[in-house]
Parts: sequence; structure tokens; C-alpha cells
Amino acid sequence: MRYGIGVDLGGTNIKIVAVSEEGHMLERSTCETLTDSPSFWVETIRQTVKTIEDNQLESARWIGLAAPGLAARDNLSIASMPGKLRGLEGLDWTDSLESSHPVPVLNDAHAALLGEAWIGAAVGYRNAVLLTLGTGVGGALLAEGRLFKGHIGRAGHLGHISLNPDGPPDIVGTPGSLEQTIGNSTLAERSDGHFCSTRKLVEAHLSGDEKATGIWLRSVYNLAAGITSIINALDPEVIIIGGGIAQAGPALFAPLERFMEGLEWRPQGARVRIIPAALGDLAGTLGAAHHAMSWPRKNCA
Repeated sequence: MRYGIGVDLGGTNIKIVAVSEEGHMLERSTCETLTDSPSFWVETIRQTVKTIEDNQLESARWIGLAAPGLAARDNLSIASMPGKLRGLEGLDWTDSLESSHPVPVLNDAHAALLGEAWIGAAVGYRNAVLLTLGTGVGGALLAEGRLFKGHIGRAGHLGHISLNPDGPPDIVGTPGSLEQTIGNSTLAERSDGHFCSTRKLVEAHLSGDEKATGIWLRSVYNLAAGITSIINALDPEVIIIGGGIAQAGPALFAPLERFMEGLEWRPQGARVRIIPAALGDLAGTLGAAHHAMSWPRKNCA
């Protein structure tokens, strides 16, 4: 049986899956990125891939990798990578993993949307937007059935759209960005130090804490404003919400839908569906594997 391996390399965890051509999960593995050593990360991935191949009794036909940052134009390395993973910029993963086939690389949010479009919440849609809400806010775009990467691979960084031009700059210099209004990274500041995680904030909101309710609903309103801008700019069929904050479930989606009723432009009654992601934290690994299966087919604009 031919199968692929998808790797999602993050600043906290390395997630790896083996998956069949039909999208059936064969094996999965997760380990922490315990050190700041690029050689450690590479060796961990190489050894995990070898273990999977030994378990499957044959080599993977495809291997793909997803990571933060901008993929190089040849899709064989990450050209620009933020934070603790910066030491992996320019690394050729085909050579590093000693693979007999090219190992294509792409941005982690782009990979997550490809996974959702393959066997998740975006199946059947040709124009879709993924927003991942967590420490920051990531995103990706599907345009006419193809992953849209833009001129240098920057497309989809929707957390860095500006909601307040007078606000402070975020990590890429955008003033008053969407990421600043709902990401976990700014919650302590937004709550005057009362909350350090969205999970705790939502729990307090649901228990009747008025201060928590005010902070949470303001965050969701800002998200709705950002989504409204995205809809007006891109006209998607669906907005898919993933990431840790999406695990708030109805506490997120119910007020979000209510706010969208008042904000979204709906000509002739048309409205954009807003739905939760389906693949959880494995979306990036599955998307990386599927990307490898379809590469080098020209599927990216």
C-alpha cells in the first residue's frame, strides 16, 4: 500500500502522521520541541519517520513538511521562519531526511487548509478561508479550488489585518491587528492581568463573571469585524475557524453569529457560512502529506 508521511514542525510540538492516499490515518506521533537545537529537531523527525516506515514494513511514497514562516519558491525549504525555529531557514529537507523523493515544504496554516480541503471541513468548497485562533491568529485562502499563496507566500496572514490604525504595532508591524484583539498572546494585557488564557476567560464568562463576559464578547465582536472585512475583500463561500480558541464551541460561535447578523453585508440574502475546523491539531500534518502527494502538480497560485 502506498502511503505518505506528513510532518508539522511547530515551536512547541512536532506532529507526524502516516496516511493512505485515501486519507485513512495509519499512524501518528507527537513529541515536544524540547530544545532550541535545529539538529535535534531534524534528527527527531528523521528517526520518527524511520520508525513509522519500519512499522509499515515499507518506505513512505511521499513525505511533506509544514512549518511556520514563508516557504521558498522551490517549495523545498522555509525561506523565512520566525522565533525559535529561525535556525531552520533555508534547510533542504529532502537532503536532511535522506529521502529518495523530494520533500515539499509549506507554511503550516496553508497546510492546515489543504488538510481541511482534502478530508475536513472545507471538502466541496472552492473558495474558503481558514482562521486559526490560538496564541496568535493564522490563516489561509482557497481560491477557485487552489491554495492561494500570493507573490512571496505571504497570503493568508489574516491575523495581521488592521482593525485600529491607531493601535500598537503587532509582531509584523501592523497597527491594531486582529491578532491583538483575540489572540492568547495579548489576553493578559487586554484583561488588565486578570486572565492569561482564553480557556480560563471563557470559563469565567460562562460562570457569570461580568468582567470576563465583557472582555470575551469584545474579543468576539472584534473577530466578527475582522471576518466582515475578509468577506468583503475575498467573497468566500465559507469561513472555517480552527485553533485552540475554537474549542470554546458555542461560547464562541453563538455570539459570533449574532454579531455577524449586524455586520455582514448580505446582498440578496447571501451569507457566508462560519463553521468549526474538523481535523483539530492534525490538520497541518494531513495537509503536508496531501501536498506531497500532489506535488509538483501546479496547484498553488
